[in-house]
Amino acid sequence: VQLQASGGGLVQAGGSLRLSCAASGSISNVGIMGWYRQVPGKQRELVATIRSSGSTNLADSVKGRFTISRDNAKNTVYLEMNSLKPEDTAVYYCNVEIHRPGRLFAYWGQGTQVTVSS
Repeated sequence: VQLQASGGGLVQAGGSLRLSCAASGSISNVGIMGWYRQVPGKQRELVATIRSSGSTNLADSVKGRFTISRDNAKNTVYLEMNSLKPEDTAVYYCNVEIHRPGRLFAYWGQGTQVTVSS
């Protein structure tokens, strides 16, 4: 399973970005898909997750500004980020759970840099 993330970049505070992460390979049962972020010297933190049913969970720090969605037919998860703040600057990683008989596998994307200037 390979995850290809894209959409990061440099944006001014108050701006918007849209991240995408497409999963490919031997995929038949995709579970929770999500986005995490990490800044140097800190632990990776959850940003948002979405179940196959569409149920979402967002970190308090991004509620009202970020939206997570997914396209199950394309095995792709999106993160729409609006009203960006300098503190949103981080490397963003996508995470995908794959269910196989008796086991659950989690895969990480390569990370995409988001930089918000003040």
